[in-house]
Amino acid sequence: MLNPLQSSLLPPSTQGSSCLRVATYNIHKGVRGMGPTKRLEIHNLGLAVEALDADIVCLQEVRRYHEAESRRFSRTQFGHLGWPQAPQADYLAPEGYEVAYRTNAVTRGGEHGNALLARWPLGDVGHHDVSDHRFEQRGLLHVPVFWQGIEVHVVVVHLGLIHASRVRQAERLAHLVRHDLPAHAPIVIAGDFNDWGEKLDDILHGAGLQRALDGDQARKPTFPSLVPVLALDRVYTRGLACRSVMVPKGGTWARLSDHLPLVVELELA
Repeated sequence: MLNPLQSSLLPPSTQGSSCLRVATYNIHKGVRGMGPTKRLEIHNLGLAVEALDADIVCLQEVRRYHEAESRRFSRTQFGHLGWPQAPQADYLAPEGYEVAYRTNAVTRGGEHGNALLARWPLGDVGHHDVSDHRFEQRGLLHVPVFWQGIEVHVVVVHLGLIHASRVRQAERLAHLVRHDLPAHAPIVIAGDFNDWGEKLDDILHGAGLQRALDGDQARKPTFPSLVPVLALDRVYTRGLACRSVMVPKGGTWARLSDHLPLVVELELA
């Protein structure tokens, strides 16, 4: 099982401070491997989410249910726990966190989507379908989070695999920010942008969003988790300044998903 302290390198908790810690993590539906080597990682992912100690956790590829995998992992195997009875978003939430989930994709025998976990109260949960073609179902999860009495609008995203689709989805995200979110509210956009070629920043900058980067302005690669070279997982903000960006690394983190989590600390601008 994952040691929550191993290679996390996280600074002290932000509880009671003026800093907002946001993590984004594509959890690969809680499983790794293929065929007979497929293994269940959802229990270790629960420990990983707890270790991140984030005020807001934005998750992608989260299962609500899956009939075949729940049967496959229904019993304890080699001393490990089986498939959780609760939906993955609820299972992964640390004690006391609120949960929001909406489905993006309905597949044979199951469904998956985006989730938001927060140690702060949540407002009404919204979902915007941004599917660009019939082969990929994509959505935006929009949730107001009431952080220290401030309404922060958080959007969890997982964009498509085709560049032209991602551009159109980023444009729809920018439209959401400009026309549907309160003009002066702080905004956090977080998720897996699948932007291999670093082409989406200008579209989002046009909506007043800035990419969360630390002092050296370097992109933090998160994919693939074993040898990360691509900065697919990102956070964009409005009305918040980035204080730090980090990616937990190490052999244990590389096991859990094909992505590493990205963790940013933000302050009111």
